[in-house]
Amino acid sequence: MADRLGPRDVAFLVEESVTAPRHNATLDILDPGDSGLDYAAFLELVADRLSFVPRYRQRVQVVPGRLAAPVWIDDDRFDLEYHVRRSAVPRPGDLDQLRDLAARIISRPLDRTRPLWEIYFVEGLENDRVAVLTKTHQALVDGVATVDLGQLLLDVRPDVGGLGADTWQPRSTSGPALLLGAVRDSLTDVEMLSVTARGASHWVARRASGLLGVVTGAATQILGNGHERGTPLAGTLSQSRLVVALETRLDDYRLIREAHGGTINDVILAVVAGGLRTWLMTRAESLRGIRQLLAVVPVSVIDSDLEATSMGSQIAPHYVELPVGEVSPVVRLHQLSYSFDAHAATGRAVAADKLAGITGFAPATFHAMGSRLAAAESEKGFVLPVTNVPGPQSPRYAAGARLLASYPIHPLLPGHALSVGVTSYDGRVFFGLTVDRDLIPDADVLGHCFIEALDELRDTADGGRQRAPRGRREEPR
Repeated sequence: MADRLGPRDVAFLVEESVTAPRHNATLDILDPGDSGLDYAAFLELVADRLSFVPRYRQRVQVVPGRLAAPVWIDDDRFDLEYHVRRSAVPRPGDLDQLRDLAARIISRPLDRTRPLWEIYFVEGLENDRVAVLTKTHQALVDGVATVDLGQLLLDVRPDVGGLGADTWQPRSTSGPALLLGAVRDSLTDVEMLSVTARGASHWVARRASGLLGVVTGAATQILGNGHERGTPLAGTLSQSRLVVALETRLDDYRLIREAHGGTINDVILAVVAGGLRTWLMTRAESLRGIRQLLAVVPVSVIDSDLEATSMGSQIAPHYVELPVGEVSPVVRLHQLSYSFDAHAATGRAVAADKLAGITGFAPATFHAMGSRLAAAESEKGFVLPVTNVPGPQSPRYAAGARLLASYPIHPLLPGHALSVGVTSYDGRVFFGLTVDRDLIPDADVLGHCFIEALDELRDTADGGRQRAPRGRREEPR
């Protein structure tokens, strides 16, 4: 029996438009060293791991007559080399060239007639390094039935071999079987019947009007009605994106935490708040009465009312006001720490080291889950999503090549000009900022403002107060 898409997955497909494609991406940089990693070897690695994520060889099939939600069916023309593509930047390529390439790639929607993912193996980087850009639809990776393939490509040792022969053969699904399943599910599942009706009405509306962005106007109105009205973080999206990739030292965040208390997550959010404050001032905004910007921060929790992921954790939204109107960086940090103290006091928080210890490279999957959560909360009036995922603090390897950097690239929601993803890994903290090219053409300035905000906080910690005692609370996510 075909696996039918759930209500949230259907919503991701229905609400997708050419100006707001619904896919997550991760940009990894690797050092092949003596491993000999090239396109052929990487293709072999992907082929070896695909059997652990069967959905990566399935495509979305619309039910005839749209009598029920679409289903996942095996792609009988699955072509691995279509999904794993070879690319390059002019030698010796630098990070700026790489992120320009990434921005062009993420600006394009995925092909709905095939499995909803692509991977680009990028050559030509300086020092003989290579990059891997993964791109997966929000409907594909839910953390329950399917984890992100990027999690499975990275190993704790460089000498991990193949994990077993793959005997996959596509299963055929006939039209009559789809119809019978649609009728049965529509009669027995009231929620699915409602989803089907909504999806069909959206489809008819789009066919009649020729518009692909039916939800953009509503989202923009929501963003414009709050106290954040008039900020350059809201507007009508274009079809083009820019990507900002920032690499910072984890020790700097630890130093700030030791001096002022709180958690690494608090410090990261203080950097975001400080960076946005400085950037708004560079644009002659003078903050125009803006004191706070509402952000949604997905957090890992223990909650019997939420569905557990295949990694044993649940994700819930936490809303926090970023104090961009506050002059003092230390006060901004304390305000953010206070917000998360209430979350920690519930006893539902999951410690960062527990998430970092999950097998493989869990940030790839947790970023996908955080992106899904932000999309599901899109009508709550927040200005931007910030997803911070703690990763392992020891090296990871892909077919023997060492992972050097990992930048999360989140999609933009309709009406939102900025999305922030953060991954800590092997002593570094990596920021991936996704922005709309037309709304935030000065994305590089924004990136510099983030770095300045970190420097400002570190300066306060170098001569700061006595270090906090070792017995402080764990770092929740």
